[in-house]
Amino acid sequence: MKGVILAGGTGSRLMPLTKAVNKHLLPVGPYPMIYWSIMKLEEAGIKDILLITQKEYLPQFHKLIGTGEELGVTVTYQVQPAASGISDGLSYAKRFAGKEPFILLLGDNVFEDSLRPFTERFEKQGKGAKVLLKEVNDPERFGIAEIDEQHNKIRSIIEKPEKPPTNLCVTGIYMYDAEVFSYIEQISPSKRGELEITDVNNLYIEHSQLTYDVLTGWWVDAGTHESLHLASTLAYQALQKGQEK
Repeated sequence: MKGVILAGGTGSRLMPLTKAVNKHLLPVGPYPMIYWSIMKLEEAGIKDILLITQKEYLPQFHKLIGTGEELGVTVTYQVQPAASGISDGLSYAKRFAGKEPFILLLGDNVFEDSLRPFTERFEKQGKGAKVLLKEVNDPERFGIAEIDEQHNKIRSIIEKPEKPPTNLCVTGIYMYDAEVFSYIEQISPSKRGELEITDVNNLYIEHSQLTYDVLTGWWVDAGTHESLHLASTLAYQALQKGQEK
């Protein structure tokens, strides 16, 4: 199984920090944010990783990560010409993924759980897609999943609902088969001019092929000053706990 990390975007919510540096290179605990995604993939046995970003950020990532050898993985790079949505970014992974299933991480998602049990379940699934969900206290801020617990399927995903059907938000951790690339070709830009990953996931829902698992540990979308601080705090606590064992 291969891994894809999206690490583009302007990082506008983290200004002025992101005026000079890509947000995925900002510190989370003792490491750059991007390290957490790479380390989680390596821990799950996923060594072949594609990092997708905009052209102006490539030298920064090359200088920090190189080929990934120091982190025990092999990292290659792909340019997404503009930050035009998650699905647009993912479309540039088509050649890298080939016919194999793969996992997609948004590089600003920092989390506690190991990915291994989830990737193993997805490989046994054989086809379709899987997303990882997390219970949140403010579901109005997220894409929220309505689930069919009996069949472990997602019925619908509602973006920032006024009356959330659950408090299970869709995190930036996705697993797909190769069909995802044909689905990306079928969707159109949203009102904000981006190719939305929710539209792709809804096509899997139409075919009853979107399953889910729920994260039990902490999870942070580290895209704001407050959440970046929280991610650092939790990361330090997790590392300290690991040293005490």
